[in-house]
Amino acid sequence: MIPAAPQLSAKSWVLMDAATGTVIDSQNADMRLPPASLTKLMTVYVATNEIQAGRLKVDDPVTVSENAWRTGGSRMFLDPGAVVPVRDLLRGVVIDSGNDASVALSEHIAGSEDAFAGLMNVTANKLGLTDTHFVNPTGLPAPEHYSSAHDMARLARAIITDESAYYSLYAHKYFTWNNIRQPNRNLLLWRDPSVDGLKTGHTEEAGYCMVTSAVRDGRRLISAVFGSTTMNSRAEDAQKILSYGFRNFETNTYQKGGKILAQPRLWKGDKDVIAVGLRDDVTLTLPKNSGRKVETRLHINNALQAPIAVGDVVGSFELYDGVNKLTTRSLIALEAGEAGGWWVRTWDTLHLFFAGLFDVKDDTGEAKA
Repeated sequence: MIPAAPQLSAKSWVLMDAATGTVIDSQNADMRLPPASLTKLMTVYVATNEIQAGRLKVDDPVTVSENAWRTGGSRMFLDPGAVVPVRDLLRGVVIDSGNDASVALSEHIAGSEDAFAGLMNVTANKLGLTDTHFVNPTGLPAPEHYSSAHDMARLARAIITDESAYYSLYAHKYFTWNNIRQPNRNLLLWRDPSVDGLKTGHTEEAGYCMVTSAVRDGRRLISAVFGSTTMNSRAEDAQKILSYGFRNFETNTYQKGGKILAQPRLWKGDKDVIAVGLRDDVTLTLPKNSGRKVETRLHINNALQAPIAVGDVVGSFELYDGVNKLTTRSLIALEAGEAGGWWVRTWDTLHLFFAGLFDVKDDTGEAKA
């Protein structure tokens, strides 16, 4: 019996497994709330996407505008007119949570904050962040600038998966610019050695927010908390749910993608059977249970007939724990099944017809493993 999740001070929160994207537990996960400086996760994600696409380089010089310099709130302490490389602006955004650095970076990439916000929203749409809309690259309060704990956890997963070359930025504890040394506001970087990111945020409107990731025994979890009551309570909230997830849930791969799971009869083909399996690994996040007995069931579509292309759906794969169905996935052809010659096609057509209008029971059905 899995215990209930701990009580948190946060208004909204999500706990997610990074490998599968499974939401382990949540509260008000899709509530649209001001994200404060969690916004900068998308600012950096867009910038690193630009780097990976070759449209931006980490050593590109950026001239700090007066608009960037005048931006209020947390700062990297840039000087107007200063020329700063992109790599240092990224550090200033991630570690110092610098609004001035965020604006300078956005202006360099898109020409203006508004144009950059457009890029952020296009990217959010591509990632399926349906409860997110950005107005600026900083997270300073603005009408129609919102996100959710669920969306921010998804964004963190995308950062970890897609931008792994830059993820180490989020673990840095200090950054010095203009002889000013500032600490990362993520208190868990000092308290928990398994934590290696990501970002904090705070405004009066948003309260204290935090997106965190940690790795223990090779397994990564992501937490997102919105609206905690204090700087310390947001760290405690994140710590509680991360510990809850690691203690009570596990992630395992139950079947490998690309492995031949069956070779059913192929009718009208240039060969008698065809190899079928799964496109991707079946990896699930489930409550820990030492007594779990997992059973695989394959359902092959009746009378598979050539031609069949690699990747065509030919049935279904089901995973059970006793009577409880854990998941269903499409069973696909792992190889092509080309059409046979005239005689084979004619003979198999007659066979199928007299066997019962293409319902060939002997060659289809359910297999257990």
